[in-house]
Amino acid sequence: MIYIEKTKAFQIKEPTVVTIGKFDGRHRGHQKLINTMLEMKQQYGYKTAVFTFSVAPADLVQGKQHTVITTNLERRNNLRKIGIDYLVEYPFTQEVAHMPAEEFVRDILSGKMGMKAIVVGPDCGFGYRRSGNVQLLERLAPKYGYHLQVIEKEKEEDRDISSTYIRENLDLGQIEKANKLLGEPYYIHGTVVHGNHIGEPVLGFPTANLLPPAEKHLPPFGVYVSEIRINEGLYGGVTNIGRKPTIKTDGSLSPVGVETFVFDYAGDLYGKEIEVGLLHYIRPERKMSGLEELKEQITRDKDFARNFLNSTRA
Repeated sequence: MIYIEKTKAFQIKEPTVVTIGKFDGRHRGHQKLINTMLEMKQQYGYKTAVFTFSVAPADLVQGKQHTVITTNLERRNNLRKIGIDYLVEYPFTQEVAHMPAEEFVRDILSGKMGMKAIVVGPDCGFGYRRSGNVQLLERLAPKYGYHLQVIEKEKEEDRDISSTYIRENLDLGQIEKANKLLGEPYYIHGTVVHGNHIGEPVLGFPTANLLPPAEKHLPPFGVYVSEIRINEGLYGGVTNIGRKPTIKTDGSLSPVGVETFVFDYAGDLYGKEIEVGLLHYIRPERKMSGLEELKEQITRDKDFARNFLNSTRA
């Protein structure tokens, strides 16, 4: 995949089928768009291209950073795995925010992206104050020489699947429902860092620690059954999200971390990139009376996670 970021000076010289959007959470609706693009690639030979912004337009317009289900790094990795040919993360500035919708189609989508087809949902919006829509794309298609494909929304329980819908379920700890909307587990991607170094020597449980970025939208602090992608392998595990209140005895707060015991893995994970997928919420994070109680609780959590995984994979 060719990744274009932090520049407006680019030119895709191959004919492309394009889609536009934030792609926050690669949910079932997004997958439907992507699959249509891949089908058009097979049929017409177009390269597939995703256009998005380096920051969410709402962040600049409202002057604050919103959390995201999928970080830019996670989005990039997801699209690479799917087989997208081009990902453009365009700088979002005040100039771009005030760009008329037709100018966006003419200069960026047609001019820079090489667009010969575009695949969008019925509610797509672009250009100044989201004045561009499906009707405008349809009207401009003969003028700029592209084909428009509108994909109807995917629904769950008579509600459109959206990032907002997924966030609501994540906030409630409804991991299975969030995963159903996503069409895959909710993942946290990161590089394994050193933690408190008490997992294996003190508790007897070696763990992999991730520090998610501030913009990552996390579910409630607590313990989860998880699956962990390491290189090409997939392992079961149990994951704690939170601040390790039992470990910090000086009253200070630890940074929010994602700590995972990986079942049946013996290698050194420090410095490796892994993905932790959450499958089931076990319990909330709470402060134990000491390390011995913590060790006993972790053993129970591990047993629960193994039984859960065995029952779902049977």
